[in-house]
Amino acid sequence: MFTGLIEDLGTLRDIRTGADQARLTVATGLPMAELTLGESIAVNGVCLTVTSFADGAFSADVSPETMGCTTLGQLARGARVNIERALRLSDRLGGHMVTGHVDGQGRIVERRKDGNAWLFKFQTDAVVSSLLVAKGSVTIDGISLTVNEVSEDTFSLAIIPLTLEKTTLQDRNVGDDVNIETDLIGKYVARFLQDGPTVKPQGVTMDLLAKNGFL
Repeated sequence: MFTGLIEDLGTLRDIRTGADQARLTVATGLPMAELTLGESIAVNGVCLTVTSFADGAFSADVSPETMGCTTLGQLARGARVNIERALRLSDRLGGHMVTGHVDGQGRIVERRKDGNAWLFKFQTDAVVSSLLVAKGSVTIDGISLTVNEVSEDTFSLAIIPLTLEKTTLQDRNVGDDVNIETDLIGKYVARFLQDGPTVKPQGVTMDLLAKNGFL
């Protein structure tokens, strides 16, 4: 579990792809002494498992499915990436609840200055868009952000200067793809409203009373 508050801008030092897996090596300013094998780290919003670390960098294995359904497969050596370590129960939840499980991709279709902020507009598919609400939370490349407006297949965000400076959004331009994770609570609410509860309440019946020794 993550918060969507980026801890560090890392750099993709190496990417090795094979027939059935890929391995990323990311250089980071995170303290190596605090890392452990098997811990979770979000890279551009994708939850990965640390398989090794040394000399200011960590490596993680990535499955073909993850490479295909996220933007990790588009990264090249030298690309900057957003990094966040997993949430500790003692931490402040400054962003929102983020799982690191990407729901889909979006493409930047507009980027313009808007007062003291930058307005980004993204195009995505109708399934992802249906899980977004104005003033609700969304994660873009691992960054916890607030939705401004939503249409059938687009949504917009206002990015303050500090967020732009501390994340890879400073590198993003019209035509670039991003990872999108919609709000966790919203997904469960949407599923419940669509399908209803999986276990139907039965109420108190004579059979229930007999089964529990009341008759």
